[in-house]
Parts: sequence; structure tokens; C-alpha cells
Amino acid sequence: MIESSSTPEGARKSEQLRAWLWAGCVSLATSLAILAPFLWLGTASGHDIQFHISSWLDAAGQWKEGILFPRWTEWANYGFGEPRFIFYPPFSWVLGAGLGSVLPWTWIPPVFVLVVQTFAGISAFALIRRYVSLTSAAVLGAVTYAANPYALLVIYLRSDYAELLATSFYPLLLLFALRLCGFAESKLSRRKNILWFSVLFAAVWLSNAPAGVLASYSLALLFFWATILQKTWRPMLRGFGGIALGLGLASFYLVPAAYEQRWVNISGALAEGLTPADNFLFAVTPDAEHDAFNRIASFTAVLLMVCTLAAAVVLWRKVSSGLENRERGRTLAATFVLALAASVMMTRATTIFWIHLPKLRFVQFPWRWMAVLAVVFALFFAAAATQRTVIAFWIAMAIMLGGTGTYLVRHTWWDAEDVNSVKAAMDGGAGFEGTDEYDPLGDDHTDIPQGQPEAKPIAGEAEGAAESKLEPRKPEIQILRWSAEDRVVLVKTVQPVKIRLRLLHHPAWSVRVNGRSAPLERTVSYDAIVVPVPMGESRIEAQFTRTKDRTTGGTISVLSALAAVLMGWTPKRKQITV
Repeated sequence: MIESSSTPEGARKSEQLRAWLWAGCVSLATSLAILAPFLWLGTASGHDIQFHISSWLDAAGQWKEGILFPRWTEWANYGFGEPRFIFYPPFSWVLGAGLGSVLPWTWIPPVFVLVVQTFAGISAFALIRRYVSLTSAAVLGAVTYAANPYALLVIYLRSDYAELLATSFYPLLLLFALRLCGFAESKLSRRKNILWFSVLFAAVWLSNAPAGVLASYSLALLFFWATILQKTWRPMLRGFGGIALGLGLASFYLVPAAYEQRWVNISGALAEGLTPADNFLFAVTPDAEHDAFNRIASFTAVLLMVCTLAAAVVLWRKVSSGLENRERGRTLAATFVLALAASVMMTRATTIFWIHLPKLRFVQFPWRWMAVLAVVFALFFAAAATQRTVIAFWIAMAIMLGGTGTYLVRHTWWDAEDVNSVKAAMDGGAGFEGTDEYDPLGDDHTDIPQGQPEAKPIAGEAEGAAESKLEPRKPEIQILRWSAEDRVVLVKTVQPVKIRLRLLHHPAWSVRVNGRSAPLERTVSYDAIVVPVPMGESRIEAQFTRTKDRTTGGTISVLSALAAVLMGWTPKRKQITV
């Protein structure tokens, strides 16, 4: 029987559908408004834009080679490569490469923002509508989150598309965390709430590692608060069970990324200017350009703090006057604790935590806690509005976010050629600059020469011999195959010779000469592979192999996925007819 919309239940579902459609359309419109400056100024050329564009292009190129899940970034370090895709979470570069495979590459930065921020608004609406009965106020919260000041900072000045993607999951993740804490009712079973929480938690980690660290500490605080408040271990047990399952689902990325840090210069992530000490609110360093950006980030954080506090005061009055029920009051109190913790963690007073808490220092920038604060800000802002004041709140939101956006647009660099320049460098075989923290151990990527052939003979007998011109009788070199993870070179020479491959040393690379493992040497300064070959004809084969840590991580993810399926599977009960 089809339920008519004229019935109370049908009317309720129809109203909910209209609310969701409204939230989706308004979130889309908000994202388009954010992108309006792109139409006449070009692309916002933030700090990380070259990194993300090059990752998207490299991944898409490897798909054409038949490599569905790239691990080695082929064109980094001007073609010598780096293991970037092992350490950088996959969701953002998969999404960027996927969009670039069907749309013009110059469209991808704005389209990426459009997709992610539209989803961010819908994600926020899913959270806020559980605590705000007024639909217009819930939609207000969705818009507020989609265009929150920190998101605008990331879009215009930082171009950190991976972090933007990760934070789009934050509202949904918080919703299911509140359910596990007992602060929100749910029609789903407890097992399914844990399941969805773990999937969203894994999605954050698979989008951006610093966002994953922030989510982990924020959720741990939330579950601890609920445990203390309710005087029961159940919130803690449910929450950490969900976290464990989420980490298991993401282990195919997390295990190799953690284990293989010993093979790269991971300390490069904490170089001068990238440490927490250099990036507390209003920190002062010898770098004036760094401090100029940090002041902008600091003022953005202060704006979020003040607005969140103002909304919290309004909500406290509503709770005190009995306009908010006790359950909603507990939820607002718990999220206020998160906002307070996020605000304090941006200040230098928390230095001890940044030094001693595991992996927290790799967040690098304390102002990244704005990502957590922004969720609470949107929730409080929407919850503070009433039927009588909602229009005033819409106007205040438009003024605040419009003013913030205008200021940031005027203080960033705009460049219409970012995508084209990276694409031209890759199409022309030049490649792009490598990344400090992903540089294989023993290499100095600042010394890597540009414009090098795939294979090149070098002179000298000693290991690490410098490159120079050979004797008159040069060997013949033929490239039989050269892809991201598989290289085959044929060498014909009348004397023993050393061949330098356009490839950096990394334990996952297996190099064989004529079917046998070859003793490898190294270049001076940078760390390219040098292969000694005998006179005559030799076949050099280099393959990027699967290391044990990748196998272990994949196995854990498969087992976790099976556990998740079992958690979500509800057997049908047999009907007994009498």
C-alpha cells in the first residue's frame, strides 16, 4: 500500500523531503557564491595548490597506465619520484583525479570546492536538524557551516583541498558521536550507530591526516565528558569501539604511512615555520610573510571564538528559562566543552600538550582547531535563532561571512595558470618539485637535477661516483617500458658501465639485471639508483613491489570491513503462520 501524502505520516515525510531539498539547494547556492571570485580573478593560489594539482594529475596519469591505486608519485622530484601517495590520504587525490578525468583540468579546483562545500552544508544540516526544530534556522546553520570563516580561509589562502574534504565529514561524525554518548536519540540500532560512526571516522582519516588527529582527540574528549557526566563507562566503550573499527577500516593507508616513516625524511613536516610553536595565535617569528598570514588566521580564529561565545550566551539563557529541554541542554554543554578546548588549544598556554601528546605536533598549525570550532559555531548559531529572530540571524550571518570572504579574497594571490603550468610540466616530461617530508631517506631533493633522461651512463668506479662524460664509446640505451611502477631498460655496451636511473632509492623498489638482483650504488648529493652492468647486452628491470606493511594494512582493513558488514547485517525474522 502506497502511503498518501494526505496522511499525517505522509505529510511529515513530504515536509522532511522539502527541508532536505531546500538545504541541498541553499548549500549549493552558498558554494557557488564562494566561487564567484574565481569567475573574474582566476584560481585562488593558496599555499598548497601546486601540491594538490600535481597529485591529481599524477594519479590520473597512472590510471591511464592501468595503476588503479597509485603508491609512487611518478613525476615528483622532476621525474625521480617520491612515495607521496603512501603517506598522503587517498580520498582527496582520488576525487581530484576522478573529476579531472571527465572535466577540463582548469575547472577542477573550483569544482572540487563546489562538491565538497555543498556536501559540507548538507552534512551540517543533518546534525543541526536533530536539535533545531525550525527548518529555516537549520538551513541557516547549513549555510553558516558551508561558508564558515575557517572554510573560507582554507579555500582562498591555503588551497588545502584535502583538509576541506575532511572537515565536510565533521558534522555527521559529531552527530553519530553524540548518539553514542546518549546525547541524541536515533531510530538506528546501537550497532548501526557504531558502524556509521566508524565509517565517518575512517573517512576523515582517509581525507586528511591532521584532521584525523584533531578528530581523534576531540572525540576522545567528548566520550570522556559523557562518561563523567553519566557516571557510566558505556559512552567510552562505545566510542572507542567505533574509533578502533574506524582505524581498522583505514589501516590500508594508516599502517604503511606509519611504518614507512622510517624510510623518508618525515621530520621535514616540522621544518622551521611549520612547528606548533611558530603558529600559535599571533605568534611572532623572523619570517614577516609567515607572520602576516598567521595574523589573518589568528583574527579569523578570534572571530569564530567571539561568535560562538555570543551564540552560547543566548543558548544558555534559553536553557535557563526552560525554552530548551534538558537533553538538548546536555548536548549543547558537551559541544561547548569541545569549542572551549579547541579555542584553548590554539594558544601558547597549551605548549606542553603539543610537545607530549602523541602525533599532535604533526598537526603543525594550532589554528587548525578552528575546524572543530566551526562545527560548534554553526550548531550554536542555528540553535540560538527563534521564529522571531531568524531573519535577523540570516542578516547577521550574511554580513559576517560576506565581510570575511571579501577580506580574504583581497588578501590572497589569484593565478589563472596554476593548473596549466603543472600540466605542461608533466606533459613535457619535466615533472615537478618534490616534498620535504616524503623525500626518501638519504636524499636531498633540492640537489636533484632537472631535465634528466630515464637512464644515463655515468663514469667512475667508486660507489657514489659523480656524473661526468664517458669515454668516446658510449653504450646504447633503449627504454622498453617506463611506467610509474615498472621500468625496463636495455643496455648494450662494449665495456662494463654504470647506469643511473631516473629513480630514487626506496626499499619498495626491486632492481634486477638479467633476472638477478643487482648490487646498487648511489649518486652523490641526491640519492638516485645507479646500476652496474657488465659488457654485452643487459636488461635492467625495476619494479615497485608490495612491502609487508602494505599487505598487513590491507589485511586489517579487509577484516575490519567484514566486521562492519556483520555489524550492519540484520537477519530477517521468519514469519510463523498458524
